[in-house]
Amino acid sequence: MPRRLPLERYVEGVLGGDRTVLARAITLIESNLPSDSELAARVLDALLPHTGRSLRIGITGVPGVGKSTFINVLGMHLIRDRGENVAVLSVDPSSPISGGSILGDKTRMEQLAADERAFIRPSPSQGHLGGVARRTRETILLCEAAGYRNIFVETVGVGQSETAVRSMTDFFLLLMLAGAGDELQGMKRGIIEMLDGMAINKADGDNKPRAERARIEYASALHLFPASDDGWTPQVLTCSSVSGEGISEVWDMVLAHREMLAGNGFLAHRRNRQALEWMNELTMLGLEEMFRSQPAVAARLPVVREEVRRGRMSPLAASRELLGLFELETEGTK
Repeated sequence: MPRRLPLERYVEGVLGGDRTVLARAITLIESNLPSDSELAARVLDALLPHTGRSLRIGITGVPGVGKSTFINVLGMHLIRDRGENVAVLSVDPSSPISGGSILGDKTRMEQLAADERAFIRPSPSQGHLGGVARRTRETILLCEAAGYRNIFVETVGVGQSETAVRSMTDFFLLLMLAGAGDELQGMKRGIIEMLDGMAINKADGDNKPRAERARIEYASALHLFPASDDGWTPQVLTCSSVSGEGISEVWDMVLAHREMLAGNGFLAHRRNRQALEWMNELTMLGLEEMFRSQPAVAARLPVVREEVRRGRMSPLAASRELLGLFELETEGTK
């Protein structure tokens, strides 16, 4: 079977909900091969009119908070109790040595992985900042075109800026744990200012009273931050991925947020802003690719890097030299 399909086959397969074709379309978009870029762009252009009708939820939290288990339980709640479908874009941290994924989130989402109404796509972050894969935005659009109405973006959650997640989702949920030290001191101001809701996970057994105390502390702390422009006040809830308690309440919070933003026009405003940010990101990525593909830059870059590493050249001088080479190359092609 050929690795690449004709344009029409990608479009028809995705719109028809063919999960195999959807997976291959995502692979096409994630490809770094220049020969795949044009076809990927044409696929996205053809599918764009069929996108935008999903609820996009970003879910973040430190490793160990139980993101994947939480998503598994929440996803099954949507499928079994609400008759809906779910797409999960689970971004694995990439190994700094091999570049491959070092986690396997499907093993922690066994129920979702086995359900035909769920689509799970683990993708390596490949060192991309923001805790998401490089082509997560495009993957969201493909899943929307395939008919998925609830899309979860599970982030790496290992300390990188989560701004990228916020810039491509409608609701940003932060999962936290209770009883793990001074919770308030561990809250990152940047993340807190971006979140739409917080859930204290693992609120079961002996940990339930601690989770409730943490909920009260977090809720009080959130009042110290300026009110959001969209009029929404972030809520703090408790839940358990083991007992399922509080899971439906978390989803009710997401729906209440969606209804409010759809009513006051901020949902459309957020989506429009996301489109512009996506354009800016793609432009910067394209410029970087053009820069690195120039022969003079490609030849000189390893040498300059070693000079900077050894302290023989300043980073400023190195960057100016490389940019100068790029400018000469581009002027020579005019």
